Amino acid sequence: MAALTAEKAAARKAALARRAVAHAAGGAQAGYLSEVLAGYRGVPLAGYLPMRTEIDPLPAMAEAAAYGPVGVPLIVAAGQPLVFRTWQPGGATMAGTFGTSLPVAGVEMVPQILIVPLVAFDARGGRLGYGGGFYDRTLDGLRKAGPVLAIGYAFAAQQAEVLPLEPTDQPLDMIVTETGILEDWR
Repeated sequence: MAALTAEKAAARKAALARRAVAHAAGGAQAGYLSEVLAGYRGVPLAGYLPMRTEIDPLPAMAEAAAYGPVGVPLIVAAGQPLVFRTWQPGGATMAGTFGTSLPVAGVEMVPQILIVPLVAFDARGGRLGYGGGFYDRTLDGLRKAGPVLAIGYAFAAQQAEVLPLEPTDQPLDMIVTETGILEDWR
């Protein structure tokens, strides 16, 4: 277990460095995400308010909000799944846990599509997050309750050849980057 933890820490460090470089390069990012979401107009979805060097899903989320409910995650407590609060483009936000932001107003909602931020991904839908397990617990619970589409959203530079994954790490159904859409492993 300690070896796996060390492998994950090393993989996170390398991926975060690659992500920082990609973020600094800037440029258009949400085109492919908008393209994917256009096929699901009106389906409740949750994205995220980007922090640090995360790729920005807000333009695609704003487009989706014109057709149906869009939410963002709230961290309730360590070891618990996320809950989601509705979000509106341009709405007031406040500081959340771990450097996140969350809407001041909004009601709780349950997404059927989840745009998942990540630190690294592989070509088989594997995802490495920040290490808190929030999205793994959340996806596990959502999938037990019904169908959910988990879309990993990242810079292409965050792709790793292989990731140190555990059985509790929830796979993604699709990965969208600024350069394309990956879903061939399904």
